[in-house]
Amino acid sequence: MSAYISKKQNVSCKKSDQFITEGAPLQGLYFICKGKAKTVKTGINGREQIVRLTTNGDIIGFRGFGTSKRYLIGAYALEDTVLCNFSNETMIEILQHIPEFTYALMLFYAEELNKSENNIRKIAHMNVRERVIDLLLYIHRKFGQINGLIDIELSRKEIADFAGTTEEQAIRILSSLKKEALIKTEGKRVGIIYAEKLRSEIMEHKYF
Repeated sequence: MSAYISKKQNVSCKKSDQFITEGAPLQGLYFICKGKAKTVKTGINGREQIVRLTTNGDIIGFRGFGTSKRYLIGAYALEDTVLCNFSNETMIEILQHIPEFTYALMLFYAEELNKSENNIRKIAHMNVRERVIDLLLYIHRKFGQINGLIDIELSRKEIADFAGTTEEQAIRILSSLKKEALIKTEGKRVGIIYAEKLRSEIMEHKYF
């Protein structure tokens, strides 16, 4: 892979910078070297909904690669982030000449498809409170906690967008969970106090 690694381009983004525009021509795949980002998709009335949160080592922009030739999502940095980009041409060379990488990418696509199908099921069967809890447990697993707070900053609007609800409902549910002493909040950060109690609320939806 060393010959292909040398062809990558590093991209530095400040917090809130958009580095992929939905519908723009495909410019290869992005990998996060350091930082965090969100991918969004435009829905009804032009509202952006968060479809994925990403951190070190994650791939961004893979859904449009090799199919539509355009990005099917937009992407923003959630903090100062360093990305590396492999061009379309370089990616095609890698896929044609490095079978181990091609196989790994195939498994990655299969896993992402499975997650998408599970998310559709969750939206259909979970109420709003359960979706917010599911989101909190997801970011807790993915990013971990430091000093009792999940290691990612998300605004109440971003939490609402990802949980498929309104900002007002998200605020109300977070306030309720806080009063029940299940979570704590400091600014844009949320800390989970009793993960087991939160898991028990959504256990019937096969959380594990």
